[in-house]
Amino acid sequence: MVEEVRQRREDSVKMVSLTARQGRQLQRYTNTGGRLVAGCIPYKFNVNCSSSDLLNSLEVLVISSQKGHGMMFPKGGWESDETLKQAASREALEEAGVQGNVERRLGTWKYRTSLQTVNEGVMFPLNVTDELLHWPEMSARKRSWVSVAEAMEGCEHQWMREALDRLVRRLSTSIRRRRLKSA
Repeated sequence: MVEEVRQRREDSVKMVSLTARQGRQLQRYTNTGGRLVAGCIPYKFNVNCSSSDLLNSLEVLVISSQKGHGMMFPKGGWESDETLKQAASREALEEAGVQGNVERRLGTWKYRTSLQTVNEGVMFPLNVTDELLHWPEMSARKRSWVSVAEAMEGCEHQWMREALDRLVRRLSTSIRRRRLKSA
């Protein structure tokens, strides 16, 4: 109990000094002028789920867009002073208030923005280890742990749904391989 309170205090101190990056002076762009974007799919397995079925125990964290249109995964500009994985991790912290292990890239997608520019987004899985009580964009966004089916239904971005599908297939393959090795 004392350790838990101490950890919460440390997290609060960390969050007081943490602010979301602003501006685009460090932003990277494609050769056609679109933004280079890094994002992630924060996930965890529900340990209280009695089912051995991956889709029933896998939960993903979605956030609302700043404009309030549907749900999405954390993503944002890849800046010149960071790696792609660092950018994805930063976006998860700023927009969703989670930290964890950024895993191997799911892929790269080109997508059209509302301004009709074509951005290039790279998505990673983020195996969540910490969920913060306070984070930089908590007043601008809502976050929710949802099932894969709920995320597929509620996410308006086709490229993000494709990334989620790749994550589910990758995790399913990994679990099958572990079961075969242990059998």
